[in-house]
Amino acid sequence: MAQPARIVVVGSLNMDLVVVAPRIALEGKTILGGQFSTMPGGKGANQAVAASRLGAKVHMVGCVGDDGFGQELLAHLNHEKIDSEYVTTLAGISSGVAMITVNESGENSIVVSSGANARMTPDHVRQAESVISSSDLLLIQLEIPMETVEEAVTIANRHQVPVILNPAPANQLSEALLKQVDILTPNETEGKLILTGRADGDASVEEIISTLIDKGVKRVVMTLGGDGAAYSEAGTIQHLKAHKMEVVDTTGAGDSFNAGLGVYLAEGGSLEEAVQFAQKAAALSVTKLGAQPAMPSRIEVEQFHNKRSNGGEVYES
Repeated sequence: MAQPARIVVVGSLNMDLVVVAPRIALEGKTILGGQFSTMPGGKGANQAVAASRLGAKVHMVGCVGDDGFGQELLAHLNHEKIDSEYVTTLAGISSGVAMITVNESGENSIVVSSGANARMTPDHVRQAESVISSSDLLLIQLEIPMETVEEAVTIANRHQVPVILNPAPANQLSEALLKQVDILTPNETEGKLILTGRADGDASVEEIISTLIDKGVKRVVMTLGGDGAAYSEAGTIQHLKAHKMEVVDTTGAGDSFNAGLGVYLAEGGSLEEAVQFAQKAAALSVTKLGAQPAMPSRIEVEQFHNKRSNGGEVYES
């Protein structure tokens, strides 16, 4: 049996406070919600959990506060078989918290209090250099300080470890950072913001991907929600249609996608196959409430693949 892919995730850990409501409340308005849940989250931890369930050996690098939420987050990583040696507990600091409202269509509104995530420094990443250097792939996001992101990517480059950067939440990125990234995985809004500083520009998907490649990113995989995904391959832009699902909650879809992409590539798969695998993982994740609770196992993704072996049509733009 082949050894599992070794994935290191550098990023955030939050406690998600989730309320299901008939709609997202407008500014100044109060509405009555329904089901309330507390569950581990944060883009970094979400991707770590998703990658572990998909069969990877995962190390998490991040920070939590010295509070009850921090203890729960560490216990949950252990439960998910994720190495937390380099998750630091910061004294006198609260853990990150995300307040999430999910409407009847499964769409969400999220407010994040970064807490300990905002105190994660380049030194925390340097302490984990041995783990990064021995990994098959680095997964990283933008819920931690940019200087910390840049240090992690630099270390990965130094040791020739491929980097997948998920630029979420949306932020502008320097060209120096973009040139160090092997695969950038923005959604359409994030792609526009990286290029123009505005999330409401009129650039097409093809223009965004082509321009990012021109800026030095080796490959781009763009998630398009219900429209699927688009990715650069051999000088062309390919599109992959989304799987149609009964949507309960989209909160963890992007994180499930990134984990699936990373695991499949770290196992030696092609980009096309990896995007298809990631699409299936993301599709399954929207069928349950919450982010981490909805992350599918490898067996679930493979069963889904067998049922829909002809799905996910690829076409060239």
